Amino acid sequence: MGETRLPRHMFLWSMAIIYMFAFASLYVQIPGLYGNEGVLPVRLVEPRVDGSRPVLEQIHAHPSLLWLGPRLGLDLDAQQAMELLCLAGALLALGAALLEPLRDSLVFFCLWALYLSLCQVGQDFLRFQWDSLLLEAGFLTVLVAPLNLLRWRSAFRQHDAVTFWLVRWLLFRLTFGSGVAKLASHCPSWWGLTAVKHMFEAQGIPLPWSWFIQQLPDWYLKLGTVGLLVTEIAVPALYFAPIRHLRLAAFYIQAVYQVKLMFVGNYGFLPFLSLALTFSLLDDDHISYWLGHGKKKSAKTWHQTIMSLVLLAVFAAIIYGTKVLFTLEMDWEAKTMTSKTAFTQQQFGNWLKLVTGPTIWVGVLSLTWEVVAAMLGCVCVRGCLWKLWGLVQWAVIVSAAVAVFAISVVPYSSMEQVYSSKILPEVRQAYSLVERYRLVSAYSLDSRVDGRSEVVFEGSMDKNTWTEIEFMYKPGNVGVAPPVVAPHQPRLDWQMSQAAQGLADQSPWFTSLVHCLLQGNKDVVRLIQTDSAQYPFSQAPPVYLRASLYRYWFTQTAQDWSGPKEWWRRDYSEEFYPAVQLGDPTLEGMLNQHGLKETFPIQPSPDSPLAQALKQVRGHVQTLPDHLVLWSLLATVATIWLFKTLLSGVLGGRKAKPTPAEPKAKKAKAQPAAKNASASSLKAGRETSEESRRDADKSPKKRK
Repeated sequence: MGETRLPRHMFLWSMAIIYMFAFASLYVQIPGLYGNEGVLPVRLVEPRVDGSRPVLEQIHAHPSLLWLGPRLGLDLDAQQAMELLCLAGALLALGAALLEPLRDSLVFFCLWALYLSLCQVGQDFLRFQWDSLLLEAGFLTVLVAPLNLLRWRSAFRQHDAVTFWLVRWLLFRLTFGSGVAKLASHCPSWWGLTAVKHMFEAQGIPLPWSWFIQQLPDWYLKLGTVGLLVTEIAVPALYFAPIRHLRLAAFYIQAVYQVKLMFVGNYGFLPFLSLALTFSLLDDDHISYWLGHGKKKSAKTWHQTIMSLVLLAVFAAIIYGTKVLFTLEMDWEAKTMTSKTAFTQQQFGNWLKLVTGPTIWVGVLSLTWEVVAAMLGCVCVRGCLWKLWGLVQWAVIVSAAVAVFAISVVPYSSMEQVYSSKILPEVRQAYSLVERYRLVSAYSLDSRVDGRSEVVFEGSMDKNTWTEIEFMYKPGNVGVAPPVVAPHQPRLDWQMSQAAQGLADQSPWFTSLVHCLLQGNKDVVRLIQTDSAQYPFSQAPPVYLRASLYRYWFTQTAQDWSGPKEWWRRDYSEEFYPAVQLGDPTLEGMLNQHGLKETFPIQPSPDSPLAQALKQVRGHVQTLPDHLVLWSLLATVATIWLFKTLLSGVLGGRKAKPTPAEPKAKKAKAQPAAKNASASSLKAGRETSEESRRDADKSPKKRK
């Protein structure tokens, strides 16, 4: 693989932006989710400081920075400490996004440690797969980024290709694992190729145009399901192809897929993070081609012709295999295409057993290639000391890369139990030692698509008249269009959608949410509605509260193809949570069962200067809805970046008078002119000396 300096820069910049969104999105939700009177108060799970135990031992037992606050003398409660970590992470990520020197290994280590600290106490609301993906990608970023802040800039970094290869391996595990999980789950929607049709209405928080996309013909949406499965199962094999054009083709396929996700659903920072991982498939030459600095096209050689034929042959094989495995048939009269799976679940299981091991060995061979190439690069430099220094760096980085690859095999092989049992016990033990740090994970995005169910809250003052409580983001009122909230991640709304797939007692936080709404907790209510006029119990909390389960579907297109008057239709399914009030034995029993009942009184918030500053920041942020806070942050970053680009262009233009190209050209033209002038003068001098000699010969003195 060629040089990857530019793709690494793109990856580091993207990771800084993603961290900024992740920290900012969580910060605006902390009071309602983790406040002293929130749904899951962080003070109930905050690690306690034990002065008799060593610091490293406490970090290993509870890998969170929250418990360091008292040791550092910070007079903050648990909620304020969590807010401080979020603000520090958002500001540090913002600096890394705007200033290249801050895209440093130490900075990214701090960002990873801050986010890990939050996830350790975040409980159900920070256990999504994209949180695990951010932690794993963030740890790899620590290895990929340079050590600029320590003034440690090696003249050569031959090991960069090895660390960047780990990003490619993560991309493979994410895409291939998610694709395999879709069929391994035995979900009827995936096997019946109707998953994409249901996915637009079943995703956590749909977009307004998701309604229009779902109105497309069924045969087209089934073809989209086939394309998605091929993209996630067949294309990832090209990530490790020895032919550069195959890797570039895989990049474009995956990049288009991730961009499509950004525009069909509110998936938060997940598609941005997945897109950042695809940069590991690029090289400097291709990005230079994007920027218009690529090499000039020359006549095709026989080698390039063969590579083009191989590229065509590979994709022809993928297309033919897709046609056979999914029985694609074109109906020219109806202008449609039929499709259905031509293999059984048993056949797929046998295939999975067959390929799980070889995919790991392909990873081993690909990593070995990068390791050997990096070692040869270190050996080929001049000077014994530089060779030794390069080999020392190589040994350290390669050891870390091999260790990360080895432990990643454990969650990856879990998709196939037979091969998973063959993993070496030493590797499993190493994985268990670092599992709490979430360095590696297994991924199975959208493995099941079972239609949409929603939990609908209703409150009452007299248990006779019930009023529905509307959420800002998740579907509720059938006449309200789905919102646009990305890159914000409304975690309560996402959890509500997931809770609807199970029972209330399977989601302990749900009982706490009911209790908070009965108490009229303003921070929790703000997660549901920031506009008090939209919350029916803004003046007084409901006396009774209940929850019902409904099935939701998108409405169909009208005959005149006009926009929807109602976006959803719904049917009552069953009671999800019985009608309760404060002091109800059922409610109190469930709170005690899940450890959410207060065992000690809430202490008043500290009044230190730092605590006052955090309150001031919180007061300013609460004036806007949560998603607008992130949009404002995005607009600020874009404005600063644009201003910085224009300023550098203006300053560069002043320095470039005359432009750098012009002096070279003038100099190049002047050199031949000088040579011609000197040659002419030399020739004229010779002619003059000849004439003088002749005149001297003709003189009378010479004749004598």
